[in-house]
Amino acid sequence: MAKIIFSYVLFVVISSVVGRNCYVCKDQDENTGKCTTTISSCDYGEEYCLSEIKWGSKPYWEIGAPMQHFISKRCATREECVNTITKYMPNCLRIWWKDWTCAECCKGERCNYYITLGSSTLHSSMILITLASMFAVIVQCIS
Repeated sequence: MAKIIFSYVLFVVISSVVGRNCYVCKDQDENTGKCTTTISSCDYGEEYCLSEIKWGSKPYWEIGAPMQHFISKRCATREECVNTITKYMPNCLRIWWKDWTCAECCKGERCNYYITLGSSTLHSSMILITLASMFAVIVQCIS
């Protein structure tokens, strides 16, 4: 048992010293290429990976110009994540004919590989609700 605890403590210490890695890119039109191959070591205090997704036209976000995605990824502190998500929340509409910007953060080694655009959150929640309901029914049947 002592070896397991020592191994766990050693893993936590090493992972905090080594730091986190995130995928990084700036204003890419797809989540391929640089956005899925360029990795950066995060600085001290940058515990999160931040992804920003913009939909609109470039260079001046003009009406009638071709619309496309612009994806940026980087390391961030908790404060940067909260501020960026809060800043973009009112404009995170995901309407195809309108300019919008969204941001999402994750905490984990290279956790920002995929751009979820929020769709997996609802799906995951429904799965968890279904599993919890099934578990409650099973517990009632056993009791």
